[in-house]
Amino acid sequence: MDARFMSALAEPNRLLILDLLRECPLTVGEIAERLQMRQPQASKHLRVLSEAGLVKAQADANRRIYSLQPEPFRELDEWLQSYRVIWEERFDRLDDYLQKLQGRETGENRQD
Repeated sequence: MDARFMSALAEPNRLLILDLLRECPLTVGEIAERLQMRQPQASKHLRVLSEAGLVKAQADANRRIYSLQPEPFRELDEWLQSYRVIWEERFDRLDDYLQKLQGRETGENRQD
């Protein structure tokens, strides 16, 4: 996992930009307008996202249209999958333990 990728995701405005780009490609102006930020601020965030490989820009006359790059998100999903397995195993063990506790309580209640 690239450190630039994680660093880019750590900024809330960049996450908002990525959420917008999930819906459809947008220009810098459209992103700035929707997030109510100045265009230079949006451009700075887009540059960081682009350097991290999360978005790409396509020139269209004098505009740059930004869209998501899917590959880094696939890599992130694969990386997170190893942690999902660990947590699912832990939740399964917790579920087994809770069922045992409930069984004990039910057994104790029957004796009363």
